[in-house]
Amino acid sequence: MSSFAKMHGLGNDFVVIDARESPVEMPPARVRAIADRHTGIGCDQLIVVGLSDKADVDMRIFNADGSEVEACGNATRCIPLFLGRDVTIETGAVLLDARLAGDGASVDMGAPRFEWDAIPLAYAMDTYAMPVSWEDLPAPAVINVGNPHVIFFVDDLAAVETDRLGSLIEHDPLFPARVNVNFAQVLSDRHIRLVVWERGAGLTQACGTGACATAVAAIRQGLVTGPVTVSLPGGDLMIDWRAGGHIQMTGPATFVFSGETDWERF
Repeated sequence: MSSFAKMHGLGNDFVVIDARESPVEMPPARVRAIADRHTGIGCDQLIVVGLSDKADVDMRIFNADGSEVEACGNATRCIPLFLGRDVTIETGAVLLDARLAGDGASVDMGAPRFEWDAIPLAYAMDTYAMPVSWEDLPAPAVINVGNPHVIFFVDDLAAVETDRLGSLIEHDPLFPARVNVNFAQVLSDRHIRLVVWERGAGLTQACGTGACATAVAAIRQGLVTGPVTVSLPGGDLMIDWRAGGHIQMTGPATFVFSGETDWERF
């Protein structure tokens, strides 16, 4: 039997597995079975916490469709709560510093990447305002904050078909690794409303890396000044970034319940 915790960051929910003493295999079919909300435990992402020789722990992230991804801001905030202490986390090739703060955590998310091949895109183009469009959406920005994000600033978020357009854009050949799709409305110089279609998960209650990417894009374009409150369906995140520096994300993390199971049954 292996222990796990059900946790969430602003409603973006996770099954978190402690694999430091007993490693677990998570092939795509098993991840999909665990994530199923009718016949499994149910989650947006499955998180496996393991050993690392570069940080306190290693974190692997699997979307509900079984795909493994590089980063998840909301899950990163859950890890210090899961372990009960401040931690450094290895995720992919990146080391993140996560510290307990109030009812959640504050995380140094590292520096954003703007180069077209770091996103990645299928071919070279301007990432500040991409010379492409989808239907009536404005020209977007694209940023990598550990994973790829495309950001659209719209006048009326309620008028956007976020589910249909999110799925369409996620799978556009322009994004060879697929992409997270952010639809944002600037409410004031320090406040953004955001809905995110997450690659491999669909619409979620919150996306930490999406909030980071959107805040950075808005600051670069002069739409806001930091620090910025980003309001998602599940609640608010505070994002702070200075040009050339790292992104600081602060927000809640919540423990729901714990359990034990045999992962071989999935």
